[in-house]
Amino acid sequence: MITGCLQQKNNTYYAVLYTKVDGKRKTKWISTGLPVEGTSERKAKKAFDQIRLEYEREQEEKKRRAAEERARELIEGKRNPQADVPFMDYLQKWLIQAKPTISKTTFKGYRTMLDSRISRYFKELNITLAEVTPQHIQDFHQSIFDEGYTANTVIHYHAVLRRALQHAVKKGIISSNPADRVDRPKKNVYQAQFYSAEEMVALFDAVSDDPLEVCVKLAAYYGLRRSEVLGLKWDAINLEQKTISIKHNVIEDMVDGKAVAVGEDVLKTKSSFRTLPLLPSVEKILWAEKEKQEMYRRLFKRSYCRDYLDYICVDQTGKLMRPNYVTEHFSWILEKNNLKKIRFHDLRHSCASLLLANGISMKQIQIWLGHSTFSTTADIYSHLDFHAQIESGLVMDGMFEKSKREEPIALEMAE
Repeated sequence: MITGCLQQKNNTYYAVLYTKVDGKRKTKWISTGLPVEGTSERKAKKAFDQIRLEYEREQEEKKRRAAEERARELIEGKRNPQADVPFMDYLQKWLIQAKPTISKTTFKGYRTMLDSRISRYFKELNITLAEVTPQHIQDFHQSIFDEGYTANTVIHYHAVLRRALQHAVKKGIISSNPADRVDRPKKNVYQAQFYSAEEMVALFDAVSDDPLEVCVKLAAYYGLRRSEVLGLKWDAINLEQKTISIKHNVIEDMVDGKAVAVGEDVLKTKSSFRTLPLLPSVEKILWAEKEKQEMYRRLFKRSYCRDYLDYICVDQTGKLMRPNYVTEHFSWILEKNNLKKIRFHDLRHSCASLLLANGISMKQIQIWLGHSTFSTTADIYSHLDFHAQIESGLVMDGMFEKSKREEPIALEMAE
């Protein structure tokens, strides 16, 4: 059933109807033709009910005709023969075709999802692309929940299936996308862990002289993503202008069956490319790291890898650090030193929380972190903006106190 409400616009009553198109909620405005002035609310409501009913019938008729068309195609043998391929075969072919249009990181993520959970589930069903129904996808969602995973995991898998199926619709292989007729679960709100200034100092002491020292400190000072800190190159440091530019990435990929670190000149979003001030503390850290790397080159001589001399974060033999190594070794450092357990990515959140605690505006933090929109920053950190809450409280407190002071004067004037 289509829902909606009655609204006024330009002195006219409108029926505002809420529909779903491709799984997304859409709003449709239809004029009743009745002016606000001179029309009773009862009459306007009756017109709204009539419009809603007629629109609902039109939509049902469209669905019926589409179903008849699909049935006719089956009878007349007009169905695209490509729809009869095994569903998993179609997904693998789609991924190869999509590879030039997506980043390496996204491709790797999609491939992992297809080769593991999606493959296990749909190969057992043994269905073709044409046989995939909304119920199949809904049951797949439930299987993920049954394994103890959250709605966010389900949403990621749903997005991959929907994108793959939408490609089949676009190419005319199937007539509609079954994923659009499945309700996507509500996203979980992740409450990130944060380090206080004191905890950060303890962490800095713990990583002193550790291979991860530079990675941890750069991530903490600038709120860098793991891929961004690993992608930093020496030419990103401008000693004359005292700036540091975030413009490279390092991801982990499989090469000949082995996980390796791969550098890219692609960041998450356009806003991720940013230039920040080179902090005096960071400059000291970088000079110390450069001297350390020169020492290792002399020590290891020909055994030292010279393929990544332009990168800042390398291991003792000069090789790029794998992102997964950073994650695993960081957890080991915390456990060894009895520090509060957080993710490496939570250094980014800790940076933002400390900036907020020291009165830095949300807009400045958006630029510092390289978020594409202000709303992204606000959604993640608004609950931590205690300064804004204090300001709001002071405004409210002052407003009511002012009202109390003015009240006797108003009474005196009334007398």
